[in-house]
Amino acid sequence: MDLSHSAEDEQFRAEVRAWLGDNLVGDFAELKGLGGSGKDLEAHDERLEWDRHLARHGWTCIGWPTEHGGRGLSLMQQVIFHEEYARANAPARVNHLGEELLGPTLIAFGTPEQQQRFLPKIRAVEELWCQGYSEPGAGSDLAAVSTRARLDGDDWVIDGQKVWTSLAQFADWIFVLARTEPGSSRHHGLSFLLVPTQQDGVEIRGIEQLTSGAEFNEVFFTGASTSADLVVGEPGKGWGVAMGLLGFERGVSTLGQQVGFAREFAGVVEMATANGAIDDPILRDRLAQAKVGLETMRLNALRTLSGGGPGAESIAKLVWGNWHRRLGELAMEIAGRDSLSAQGAPYDLDQWQRLFLFTRADTIYGGSDEVQRNILSERVLGLPREPKGA
Repeated sequence: MDLSHSAEDEQFRAEVRAWLGDNLVGDFAELKGLGGSGKDLEAHDERLEWDRHLARHGWTCIGWPTEHGGRGLSLMQQVIFHEEYARANAPARVNHLGEELLGPTLIAFGTPEQQQRFLPKIRAVEELWCQGYSEPGAGSDLAAVSTRARLDGDDWVIDGQKVWTSLAQFADWIFVLARTEPGSSRHHGLSFLLVPTQQDGVEIRGIEQLTSGAEFNEVFFTGASTSADLVVGEPGKGWGVAMGLLGFERGVSTLGQQVGFAREFAGVVEMATANGAIDDPILRDRLAQAKVGLETMRLNALRTLSGGGPGAESIAKLVWGNWHRRLGELAMEIAGRDSLSAQGAPYDLDQWQRLFLFTRADTIYGGSDEVQRNILSERVLGLPREPKGA
């Protein structure tokens, strides 16, 4: 794709920069740098208000088509927005799952009634969403989903368990991949359901993390229900919808993810400068490699969005997962011996310790490295499939 900026793009950049400068003031200025990996619980309510402020001024869902309430901005203008958002050190967004994942999925697969019901509230940040994919026995192997749903009159009735559900405690709704055809297996007989969380049949339990707090959760469904018309796509054909959503997860939304990565990298450089670690030629070289990796990640994301060819999404996951994990390790080395002990009792971690611990999971969640490499070897290189049970 053409990575040059037109005069219109530069005018848009100036507009974004000016608006952020005028609005990240007062109470909102106190939110700069908050949120992100391992810190999603940080000032959540205040960041929610910031997201709603963005919505009131037309800065949410900027890539959505105008007929669905978005601004219909070009890919390059979306990139510019994320770049300027990062430069302004604006807080991490709280509406990622609704705006970047479910919204585009409903635009692509949803009925007009579903779009009219949900898209305006996602755009206005009036309803928050979480993702009901992973289960105790179905993580990277998502096709092993065992949560079940059956039609009972005008409702789907759902029983089962999801796990590692990010920010479920704040969500009004959860999109659930459930098995709706008895006797089906693997990719067949699954449906993509939209389920309200505020009901007796849904129980949410936080999972205490090494980074402290509980941004991940278990979600239990015991006779939970949702309306029969809240299935996205055809019943039993939910695998295609679920994979379509994952395409959005590794698409434009990765640009928003990189906002946080760029901010973290800048912080690591600042720490190295302050404590003198940047004078160590080995650490300085590793910082340079990390900077190159960050730019490579950005260009690879743009390539993927412009039709990067087979396996591009798996390559992207491998790139950012391993880059982020290495950044956490580098931050610990730059911090030195101070990184080995908590900053206070009983378990007060600083941002770099949280980053290091959180990024240990980056190469596992969202599709482990092993799964991504299998996809590339089998579907791109044409190598023999991994033997069953291997």
